[in-house]
Amino acid sequence: MAQIPHRVVGAWQAVRDFDERRPSLPGEHLATLGAGLALLRQAPRTSSTLSRVLVFAAGAALLWRAASGRDGLRRFTRGKSR
Repeated sequence: MAQIPHRVVGAWQAVRDFDERRPSLPGEHLATLGAGLALLRQAPRTSSTLSRVLVFAAGAALLWRAASGRDGLRRFTRGKSR
């Protein structure tokens, strides 16, 4: 199995650290939820199988972010704010 280069891992960690430090926008998780649902709705309408899979994956990733992100549903299920 191929190894992920250290610079890619470092860049990904830098983006995650930036995301944790920045202030949240009001309703950010709702906007992410809406964008994810819109992509999931659009996925079956795309012309090629590859684009269908990519659009579906992007929609699912946005739904996951809306549910598990800093201001998403995760904070309600755990009973604490991050």
